[in-house]
Amino acid sequence: MVAIRYLLAASVLVWALGFFWFAAALPQPAEELSTDAVIVPTGGPGRIAQGLQVLEQGQAQRMLVTGVDPEVTRDEFAAEFEVDEARMDCCITLGSEAVDTRSNATETAEWVAANDITSLRLVTTDWHMRRAAGELDRELPSSVTVVRDAVPSQPSLASLFLEYHKLIASFIAGLFGY
Repeated sequence: MVAIRYLLAASVLVWALGFFWFAAALPQPAEELSTDAVIVPTGGPGRIAQGLQVLEQGQAQRMLVTGVDPEVTRDEFAAEFEVDEARMDCCITLGSEAVDTRSNATETAEWVAANDITSLRLVTTDWHMRRAAGELDRELPSSVTVVRDAVPSQPSLASLFLEYHKLIASFIAGLFGY
């Protein structure tokens, strides 16, 4: 019985320290360096704007926006984010197959393989970066370099709490090959 208490106490301590680390050390924006492509999962403010900025600065040649609602047209996207037609035609792909972080990674891996991408910049919100990058790492071949470029935010404690548990679940699923 005492051993169970110690095990339970140790588990709670590890969980609490993990949450403190998760919340206190959110990922940061990447340095200015070039990659073949920039990948932006939809879902958080500032993500698409940051991805477009990477394109404008010449730090990537192509961009995949993954998880776009299937009802959003290219023209609507271009109007919303003030992207000219030439940029849309040459450089931006709207992926509408993904519905969550795991399927964002699957959609990205398929796009990366189809476009011979060897390096990419993942742009997502700071609190979402660890889970998104973990899912992507499981889907991409090890030969693809991934630069993590976090969009700074001011997440609520509730958002951090939820994302921390999603990260744990994603990690455990990855251990079992899911």
